Amino acid sequence: MGLVASLSEVWMAAPALAVQEGEDPASTPVEGAEPAAQRRALEALYAAHARAIHRFLCDLLGDTAAAADATQETFVRALRRLHTLETPERPAPWLFGIARHVSLEHRRARRRRRQVLDDGPLDAWEERPAACAARAPGAPRTPEDELMGREALTVLAGALDQLGEDRRAALLLRLDHGLSYEEIARLMEWSLPKVKVEIHRARQELRAELVRYDGGGR
Repeated sequence: MGLVASLSEVWMAAPALAVQEGEDPASTPVEGAEPAAQRRALEALYAAHARAIHRFLCDLLGDTAAAADATQETFVRALRRLHTLETPERPAPWLFGIARHVSLEHRRARRRRRQVLDDGPLDAWEERPAACAARAPGAPRTPEDELMGREALTVLAGALDQLGEDRRAALLLRLDHGLSYEEIARLMEWSLPKVKVEIHRARQELRAELVRYDGGGR
């Protein structure tokens, strides 16, 4: 069974089910849907989108372990909220929206636990494994290239971290995951002009940081 069919099977069976504030999204199944249909829907969603969601969360949280936990939580919540999915043929923007909210909760929890120092996000970026850092095909082949690649990733990570959570998320959704401006506007609950302005400013800030790095600021 394909992704759209699996999602539709559960979506059509599920009534409007409100998720209460503070409720554990894994505590109960989706009402009105067969367990087997729920499992198929979750498996189809995960197979199609888990890698992209994990990469997005790595970029937002700067930590692979936290991103793995947040990815799992994203898909559990997605199953519980399937009735809110308006476009089963294109669930990615909806999933990214859930992932963004999960990432915000994780960051707030980290701050409350006082486990992240002022420079913690940058340290986490510098230490993250290559599986999380790799972004483009054609990995460096020489030790020198690998060193420069790691340095460039650290610079990029630091620049991204300076953008702020919302601006960083909008830029990543556009450049890394290919969402349209309209989809980002709905996801972020912004106006379309604001999306374009924020992404334009984020591009400028990143470009300036990379120019400083490439121009001898290393």
